[in-house]
Amino acid sequence: MISAFTGQQIRDAEQPLLDSGEGAVLMQRAAYGLAQEVVRVVKARRKLTGASVTVLAGKGNNGGDGLFAASMLARRGMRTTAVLASAEVHTEALAAFQSAGGRVLRLDSGNAEELAVLCAGDDVIIDALLGTGARGGLRDASAELVASLQELKPRCVVACDLPSGLDANTGEVHWPVLDADVTVTFGGIKAGLMTDPGEGCAGRAVLVPIGIEDSLDTPELRRLEAPDLKSLLAKPGRRSHKYSRGVLGVVAGSPRFAGAAVLTVHAAAVAGAGMVRYVGPESAARQVLTRTPEALWETGDPGRVQAWLLGPGVDGEDQLGRAKDAAGSALDAELPVVVDAGALSILPEHCPAHWILTPHAGELATLLAALPSTGEVAVTREDVESRPLHFVRQAAAQTGATVLLKGATTLVASPSGVVFSQSEGTAWMATAGSGDVLAGILGALLAQSVDSVRDDDGAYAALGLKLDDRWAAVAAVAASVHGRAGSIASNDFDGGPLTASAIMAAVPRVVGSLTAEYDPTRP
Repeated sequence: MISAFTGQQIRDAEQPLLDSGEGAVLMQRAAYGLAQEVVRVVKARRKLTGASVTVLAGKGNNGGDGLFAASMLARRGMRTTAVLASAEVHTEALAAFQSAGGRVLRLDSGNAEELAVLCAGDDVIIDALLGTGARGGLRDASAELVASLQELKPRCVVACDLPSGLDANTGEVHWPVLDADVTVTFGGIKAGLMTDPGEGCAGRAVLVPIGIEDSLDTPELRRLEAPDLKSLLAKPGRRSHKYSRGVLGVVAGSPRFAGAAVLTVHAAAVAGAGMVRYVGPESAARQVLTRTPEALWETGDPGRVQAWLLGPGVDGEDQLGRAKDAAGSALDAELPVVVDAGALSILPEHCPAHWILTPHAGELATLLAALPSTGEVAVTREDVESRPLHFVRQAAAQTGATVLLKGATTLVASPSGVVFSQSEGTAWMATAGSGDVLAGILGALLAQSVDSVRDDDGAYAALGLKLDDRWAAVAAVAASVHGRAGSIASNDFDGGPLTASAIMAAVPRVVGSLTAEYDPTRP
């Protein structure tokens, strides 16, 4: 599992070493890691000798890291230039850079565009203008320089610790920001690199250990990786049967939006649910059963279920009434529930943590505006998209539910503030029905994982989470499976467009690859 921390957590971990006089050692470790990554980037494209690199250096330690790294690169035969954006640059780092033969240019109010043109054609630009302690974005000539470079589209940008103008704690972006191909970050991954819009500016994140890692405490964000998914995904035992595999009740679709029910039910089936009970109108049920004959159409009491999925494509009084009835029975029986789309309007005054809401940014804005304590606050989709970490936490705290905010980076927040971040998908997944597939996957995983989540000796407890926070981990598993399925499906079309049905078809391959060592024929 990847852990991300706030800038303040990193600085607090560094302070004991700084107090002991180890600041120079930390900077050299950071600079060496930065230089090594630049070397890897350049060697993937050309010979190192004669390659050109420009470091944009601000004041303080971030600029010092960049200048020390550039001096190391100069000694390896690269042509190096430093554009100094402040008169207060790191003295020792600048001296090392000049001693290594680097060229120094100074940015002022009249030469920003000229310098941008001069360095845009270099093999690599190192962005070391602002560090984790900066507040707000770039200003004056630095802002003009970066805005010009962004328009010129440099060959490769490597950000030092984080792209300048990105908030290390929240992922908020203060424009202009120079989009990075790689961000080399030190000591711990910054939370802003694992949540949008910051993750979209940061490129690939590379962590360089500098000796403070053991001092870092509770992470701000968590991200599940393949080994985590392998341990968390439910696996049938030799004597498993359809009821022990997880029974999911689904209220989805309507005469107008029957396709949502078709996608949701089939996604739940291929994600491993032992049985899916569909509750809905006959016109939608016929289409559901045509695609998924294994499903059951329930016209009365659906009987035994272990989890409910409510909302995809729900429209009209009859189907909304069915969703309300299922929500009430789930609340009485303390069953986990996925609440999506149309059912977000029928939430009780306070939800339990095992209810997982799955809005996109627009739906979350509507939900927040409707909550009693925020009814006077105009929350827009743009607000949510610019500060998703803030608003997903706010929604979870105010509703009491676990909230999965869909997006390029999917965030899952528990009511306590524990947050997971998953980003394995592709932009081609922004297509109609993709959210219905995610809801089906999540519903299936909930039905299969109820006992494991509540087991204090189980795989979810091994993550070190309290019970109410483990539901967020289930949702993170679903988001990861969904994203991986989308990437696989797109690759089947040479990285091109795909449909929700294609995502759904790839789900068994994802689950199979993550549990490949599992052999159900063994005793």
